Amino acid sequence: MTTRPYAAARRTLSITDKLFEVNWGLVLLITIIASAGFAMLYSVAGAHLWPWAGPQILRFMIGFVVLLVVACIDIRVWMSLAYPAYAVSLLLLIVVVIAGHVGKGAERWVTLGPLGLQPSELMKVALILALSRFLHGKSVEEVSKPLNLGLALAIIGIPAVFVVLQPNLGTTLIILADGASLLFLAGLSWWWIGPAVGAVVIAVPTAWQFVLHDYQKRRVMTFLDPESDALGAGWNITQAKIAIGSGGMTGKGFLQGTQSRLNFLPEKQTDFIWTSLCEEFGFVGAVALLILMAVVIYYGVTIAMAARSQFARLLAMGVTLNFFFYILINASMVMGLIPVVGIPMPLISYGGSAMLSVMFGFGLLMSVHVHRQVEIPRLSGGII
Repeated sequence: MTTRPYAAARRTLSITDKLFEVNWGLVLLITIIASAGFAMLYSVAGAHLWPWAGPQILRFMIGFVVLLVVACIDIRVWMSLAYPAYAVSLLLLIVVVIAGHVGKGAERWVTLGPLGLQPSELMKVALILALSRFLHGKSVEEVSKPLNLGLALAIIGIPAVFVVLQPNLGTTLIILADGASLLFLAGLSWWWIGPAVGAVVIAVPTAWQFVLHDYQKRRVMTFLDPESDALGAGWNITQAKIAIGSGGMTGKGFLQGTQSRLNFLPEKQTDFIWTSLCEEFGFVGAVALLILMAVVIYYGVTIAMAARSQFARLLAMGVTLNFFFYILINASMVMGLIPVVGIPMPLISYGGSAMLSVMFGFGLLMSVHVHRQVEIPRLSGGII
């Protein structure tokens, strides 16, 4: 019996067929990780669903639907929407700088009716879409041409400037890391990478003097010597280390954490939720969850490798690396390995914009998987 080629059959698949093609193992892993976040938000609220766990569950349910809808849309449609999505996200970033909602000394939100939206979270995914489209079909030699490289750096740098003006250093770092990673994966020459690294090193003193705000400088100094002001600027990281250390090997037990329940731990529902998990479930629990996250990353890499088009491969790797950078920066931050920069732990920390952007990203990853045999001509990868 003969069968139609996969790419030809893919065009006629029904929604049911596409849902069957979804990698449900990956969806289950995402759900398990998010459920650990719900449990920790329930714990830090004193064994109450509100004000954090309940809304977060609802956001995840919405995000779950978004993931499935995005997964069923043809990857070529997402390629055609890449630049418009980037333009809309950039416009929202500009609105934030001009008339954004101020929270804790920074302008990071815009209000759309009853919703508070953080456009910088959307830009992470929009940047990956736009840069993947721009780099699609370009050879190693073409990626390294000055004009192409300059345009790619503009795609990365323009939103980074607006995010750092909010100011939001942590998200700026992820945007730059996402962009640099995609350029590297697309084949950027080491003749460009080497001087770029050198320029960054040289630029650090200038950034310290003219770019970083006073509170960001204090974070760096506190990172270098948190005990110098343990009751002031060093309070956050000192209490985080106490929470992690007090968990020991197996933790104090669910709902038994003292640092969060007694309100010693700052931002216990957002940036420092990971420390609460370490306190209650110890080293074993923290490593177990990190292993689950590592498996998600493995799934992402395998999905990228199986894709037939460069756009799909870069998109899948960009989403996967974005998830990885979230984890790396947050875990390093709360353990005192890097300065505090205000990055949430994906799927664990409380936050609507971050949850929905992560789930949308996973939806794009799943779309790559569902449409993995779709081939996109190189000519579709131009600027227009």
